[in-house]
Amino acid sequence: MADYMLFVEDNPRDVEITLDLLHQAGNRWEVIVLNDGESAMAFLERRGEFSSRREGFPRVILLDIKMPRISGLEVLRAIRDNPALGAIPVVLLTSSRQEQDILAAYELKADGYAIKPPKPAQLAATIESAIQAAAVRQG
Repeated sequence: MADYMLFVEDNPRDVEITLDLLHQAGNRWEVIVLNDGESAMAFLERRGEFSSRREGFPRVILLDIKMPRISGLEVLRAIRDNPALGAIPVVLLTSSRQEQDILAAYELKADGYAIKPPKPAQLAATIESAIQAAAVRQG
């Protein structure tokens, strides 16, 4: 895995807040921000405008649930169904507190779930836990 994280969020204000929280938490990786699930999948699969992106996958993906075109849960399903992508740690970072979304996230093997906006230390701990969980899943 490369030393960058992919952050998929359609709300510009939430992007700004989360980037600030990551900075406060001592994030050491480059953050690539995309604003919808369709772009995220094209990026991960190196399709279209992302066909010439650098090799490798992000250390972790922060993914909103409620997005236009392709929801975060659909993106998570596609990641887990793709053998080349399935090992990437995924944290759902969302405003949804709905039990059905939380259950669906974990049924789809999310590595973490955080309600926006988390405290910087909580976000850092969730990301680190997700990376560790993914490492255990890989064996």
